[in-house]
Amino acid sequence: MEAFFVSTGAVFLGEIGDKTQLLALLLASRFPHRPWALIAGILVATLFNHALAGLAGQWLRGLLDPAWLPWIVGFSFIGVGLWALKPDTVEQDEAERAGRSVFWITTLCFFLAEIGDKTQVATTVLAVKYEALAAVVAGTTTGMLLADVPVVFLGAALASRLPLKPIRFAAAGLFVVLGVLTLVFGRSLAH
Repeated sequence: MEAFFVSTGAVFLGEIGDKTQLLALLLASRFPHRPWALIAGILVATLFNHALAGLAGQWLRGLLDPAWLPWIVGFSFIGVGLWALKPDTVEQDEAERAGRSVFWITTLCFFLAEIGDKTQVATTVLAVKYEALAAVVAGTTTGMLLADVPVVFLGAALASRLPLKPIRFAAAGLFVVLGVLTLVFGRSLAH
């Protein structure tokens, strides 16, 4: 149980104010009538990402040249930032009919945003510390959901009152800045 509770607390605290929490707000404002599809996407992306981190963290660290990690993470941030600039082109009723696409958009975005993130690194470190891999992954996933699910419902509830264009530009700017800083300063900012 210690592995579960330590993992939950570490990721919950690490996620507060993190880029994926901002991503949850952005997605909730874009798809305010699909909170459960967003939450399901966050859950699947986190489970998959953190399971990979727990299972293959050490192997990947030995396989990849550490010099490439800032490039991968930096360009991923910039890609998410550019995506955030694109205004919605799907009508709301189309988004309602395409509930699975909201799920897949969320899953892909969260999975990519978690690559090289501090919560992914924390999952790897926790999996090294504790032998109970299932408890670690369950704990880190629970921590992620505890931090992001309230943001999804808050974003969905406030979507009609939120100034979406400034939020979109702020989110895009943040991701692009994170990407550029990661490319310039390397690995220390990616985590």
